[in-house]
Amino acid sequence: MDRKLCIIQFEVFLWYLKFMLILMLSLVAVYLPGQGFCSQSGKTEEKKELPWRIEADKITYDQNTKKYLAVGSVVISKGNKKLTADRVSFYHKTMKAVATGHVLMIVGEDILSGDRLEMDLENETGTVFDASVFLKENHFYIRSDQIHKTGKYTYEAKKASLTSCDGESPAWKITGKDVAVTIEGFGTVHHAALWAKNMPVFYTPYMTFPVKLKRQTGFLTPQMGYSERKGLEYNQPFFWAINENSDATFYGYYMGRRGTKIGAEYRYMLSERSKGAVMFDVMEDREVDDGTPDNTSDWGYKGDSFDRPRSGRSWFRMKHDQELPNSFFAHLDLDIVSDQDYLREFKDGYSGFNETDRYFLKTFGRELDDYNDPVRVNRLNIYKNWSQYALNAEARWYDNVIARRYLDTDTTLHKLPYLSFNALKQPVNSVSSLPVFYDMESEYIYFFREDGYTGHRMDVHPRLYTPLRYKNYFSLEPSVGVRETVWYLDDREDESLRYHDDRSSSRELVDARLDLSTELKRSFDVEGKAFDKIKHTIRPRITYEYIPPRSQRDLPDFDDLDRLEKESMVTYSITNTFSKRTRLEDPKTVDNDVNKNEKNMPNSDIHLKPGYMYKTFGRLKLEQGYDFNEHTEDRPLTPVFIELDFLPVNYFSLQGDAEWCTYDNSFLSCNTAMKIADNRGDRLFVEHRYTRDELENFYGDITINIHDRLSMFTQYEKNIENGKDVEYGFGFLYMSQCWSLDIGYYNEEGDHKYAFMINLYGLGGLGSGFVGKNVENPFEYN
Repeated sequence: MDRKLCIIQFEVFLWYLKFMLILMLSLVAVYLPGQGFCSQSGKTEEKKELPWRIEADKITYDQNTKKYLAVGSVVISKGNKKLTADRVSFYHKTMKAVATGHVLMIVGEDILSGDRLEMDLENETGTVFDASVFLKENHFYIRSDQIHKTGKYTYEAKKASLTSCDGESPAWKITGKDVAVTIEGFGTVHHAALWAKNMPVFYTPYMTFPVKLKRQTGFLTPQMGYSERKGLEYNQPFFWAINENSDATFYGYYMGRRGTKIGAEYRYMLSERSKGAVMFDVMEDREVDDGTPDNTSDWGYKGDSFDRPRSGRSWFRMKHDQELPNSFFAHLDLDIVSDQDYLREFKDGYSGFNETDRYFLKTFGRELDDYNDPVRVNRLNIYKNWSQYALNAEARWYDNVIARRYLDTDTTLHKLPYLSFNALKQPVNSVSSLPVFYDMESEYIYFFREDGYTGHRMDVHPRLYTPLRYKNYFSLEPSVGVRETVWYLDDREDESLRYHDDRSSSRELVDARLDLSTELKRSFDVEGKAFDKIKHTIRPRITYEYIPPRSQRDLPDFDDLDRLEKESMVTYSITNTFSKRTRLEDPKTVDNDVNKNEKNMPNSDIHLKPGYMYKTFGRLKLEQGYDFNEHTEDRPLTPVFIELDFLPVNYFSLQGDAEWCTYDNSFLSCNTAMKIADNRGDRLFVEHRYTRDELENFYGDITINIHDRLSMFTQYEKNIENGKDVEYGFGFLYMSQCWSLDIGYYNEEGDHKYAFMINLYGLGGLGSGFVGKNVENPFEYN
C-alpha cells in the first residue's frame, strides 16, 4: 500500500507541475529587463551636445514663447531621431513639439506615424493620434486611436491591434485593451482576441508576447505533436540569458503515453577559441520495453534482444574547446546514455539527438556517434600543430552501453592514454644530389578494459622517399619504411594470455612502396556563354606495396595494428578529370556557388589565371589490384573499384562508387546518388545503396515549391532486401508574408507521427514542424 500511495502522490505531483506550467504560460512571462532599446545600428543614445536641426519651406520664431513654427515639408532631426510633418510647433525651451499632417517620427529603425503628435523630443514621451508604431527588427505593427509613448522603450494604448502583416487588411491581428509594450522585454494585452481576417478565432483574458531585439530570458515557442509511441506531446523550453557570455535552456517535455522528460542545457563562451556546452535530460518511463522478438507491446525495436529500463532513463553530453598556453589546444567530448534505445526514441525535438548533433557540428565542428551505436566515445584531447609536426595526447573511453548494463563481462578496450607524434613529409638535409624526404608516424597507447588482458604498446614508423621525375613524362617515387612495435602486458590472470610466454614482446617490419605515375592534359575550345575551354586530364598510376611475412601468433591482439598481414600487391588506376574555364570580370573574386560545389568534388582545386578560373566538374576513377599472395587460389585480382563525381552545372550532381568482381561478374557493392535543385528551392534527391549479402536500400526525397507561398516535401526509404518500408513521410508548408502553416506526417517502423505548426511572425509558433529524416531540413524557417 505504501508503494501505491507513493505512486499516486508522484502522479498528483506531476499533474500539479503541468497545471502550474500551463498557468504560468497563460498568466505571466518571467524575464530579465533589457538594458535599453537596441536596433541593428545599436542603442539609440545620442550625444546631448548635438544640436537640433529644423528644415522647412517656411520657419518663424517667436522670441517671447521660444517657439519655432515650421510649415511645409518640415524635418526636425538630431542624431538618429527624426520628425517629419506638414506643420510643427517646436518649443525649444521645453523640447516639446506639436506636429500635424502626415506625421512621421523615426527613432533608430522604429517608426511612429499618425495624424497628430504631441511629444517631448528629448525624453521621447508623448502621444500620437490615429497612430501606428512599426518595430522594424520584429516587423511588428501596433495601431490605435491614441498611442502613448511613456518612455524611450515603452508604449501604451487603451485599445489597440497588433500584427506583423503589412497592409490595411492584415491576414491576422490581435486586438485588446490596456496594451503595454516594452522594447527588449514583453508586451501585455488584456481581453486579447486573435482574428483571422475579419473572423475571431481565439480569446484569452490576458496574454504576453515577446518584443525582443536580442537574446532575452523568457519562455520560448513550445513544440506540440502526436505520435503512437508517445501520445500527445508538449515540449516547453525556458531560456535564461545569464550574461553576455553564457545562457541556459530548461525543458519540460510531456508525453501522454510515456511520462515527462525534463532537461537542461548550459552554453558558455570563455574567449574567442574557448567555449563549451553541457546538456542533460532524464525521465521516468511509464512503459517497459523487453526488446525480445516475441514482444507484443508497442515499445520494442526490432533487432534488439536486450531489456530497456523504465526508470532513470537519461542522456548526458558535453563538448568543450579550450585554448591553452604555448599554442596548445584541448577538446573534451562526453556522451553517456542510459540505454541502447534512448537516442533512437528521442531523435526529434528541441533536445533530441538530431538537434543536438547539428548544434555540436555547427559550434564545435565535431559530430556525435550515430544514434543507434551502443558504444559511445568519450575523450579528452590535447594537441599542438607545428608547420611540419603534430602532437596529440588523448584519453579515450568507449562506453559500451549494453556491456555496462546487461553483460557479466566487459571486454571493451579503452585507450588511457593515447599519445601520437607525427612528422609530415619533408626534405632531409643531405649532401646527396638525389632528393630525399621523410615522414614519421609514432604512437603510444595503454589499453585498458574491465575484463581481459591489458597492457602498453608503442609503435614507431618512419619512412624515406626519393621522388624522381624524368622530364615531363613520368614521376617515380620509391620509398621504404621501418616499423618497430613494442608491447608490455600487465600481470593479470586471464586465459587469453596463455599464448604469451613473456609479458614483453616486440616486432620489427620493413615495408616498401613504389609509386609510378604520369599526367596527360589537353584543352578543347568550345563556344559557350558560361565557359570557353574544357580541359581533360588523364592520370595513370601504378603502385607496388610490399610487407614481408612475419609470424604474429605470439603477439598481443588489441586492434588491427597488431596483425599486419603480409602484402605483395600491384595496384593500377586511371583517373579522368574534366575542368571548364570561365572568364572572370574580377580575377580576385570567385562565385560563392562555385565554391560551394567545389567542396563536393574531390581534388578540385580552383586554378586561377589572370581573368580566368578553372573549375572541376567531372571525375572518373578506375582502380584494380593484383595480389601476388593470392595467386594460388586463382583469384589474384581484386575487385574493380569505380568512383564517379559529376557536377556539370550548379543545379545537378551525380555521385557513385562501386566494386565489381571480375570472377563472379557481379557487383560486390554499388552506391549511387543524384540531386537536382534550382534557385527556387525545388529539390529531387535519390539514393540507392547495395552491398552484396548485406543490404539494398532505396531512399528519395522531393521538395517542390508549388508557388511562392506553398511548398511540398515527401520522403521514402525502402529495404529492397526484405521488401519492407523503412520510413516515409510527407508535409506541406504554406508561407505568407506574416504567418506560416506546416503540416506533416511521418512513419518509422510503425510509429506514426503527426506534425502541425502554425507560426505568427513576431509572436512565435505553436506545434511541431516536420519530423522526418533531416537531410537538408526542407521546411527550415525562423
